[in-house]
Amino acid sequence: MKLNLKNPLVFFDLETTGTNINIDRIIEICYLKVYPNGNEESKSMRINPEMHIPESSSEIHGIYDQDVADCPTFKEVAKNIAKDIEGCDLAGFNSNRFDIPLLAEEFLRADVDIDLSRRKFIDVQVIYHKLEQRTLSAAYKFYCDKNLEDAHTAAADTYATYEVLKAQLDRYPDALKNDVNFLSEYSSFNRNVDFAGRMVYNDKNVEVFNFGKYKGMSVEEVLRRDPGYYSWILQGDFTLNTKQMLTKIRLRSIQK
Repeated sequence: MKLNLKNPLVFFDLETTGTNINIDRIIEICYLKVYPNGNEESKSMRINPEMHIPESSSEIHGIYDQDVADCPTFKEVAKNIAKDIEGCDLAGFNSNRFDIPLLAEEFLRADVDIDLSRRKFIDVQVIYHKLEQRTLSAAYKFYCDKNLEDAHTAAADTYATYEVLKAQLDRYPDALKNDVNFLSEYSSFNRNVDFAGRMVYNDKNVEVFNFGKYKGMSVEEVLRRDPGYYSWILQGDFTLNTKQMLTKIRLRSIQK
């Protein structure tokens, strides 16, 4: 099924030094831009993470320190990537929980001002798990009747994700709509304020903490009652995006 798009939709996948959004880095990114008219453009690049790639990670994606030693750093390519995805919605496999938060962190580290919160996000894994409960390789076999060769390479995973989404739309016409807004909403677990989900919107559209001793409580209320909590988060092991969004809420509350 051809995707019904108003804006270009960028399918992307990251290979990384690990799975910790706070400290790990991108070593390969591949994205496939699908235009409303059906045209496609793809780009893949390896990136020097400026840190050692743990052997446990290299065993999964096959990328070692020497493979990226002469590659550009993310800071060197960040503006070009931001330009490529400008005005686009984003899609991936487990992207809402990992790829998008990590990409946002890399942009912040590179001092590139890009507001990803204005985009629509489609997580094909969430759609799959809600309807079938499997992995990308199994999803590719189930929906497309193909074996996923070169799994855990960014390019192979990106194209497989694109094909799986189209096949999902064909298979579940009663459950899914060929509409980015619907798919973005359907593939979201929470209405996150920050990409890591440390803060979420409650049913009254109020930002509340989603962890710790203040879980479920209004962020603004907590910051008024316990000002030190703000400093604790800023100094703690939280993502830059979480700290950025918390600061926006704090500044907004001060200005009221």
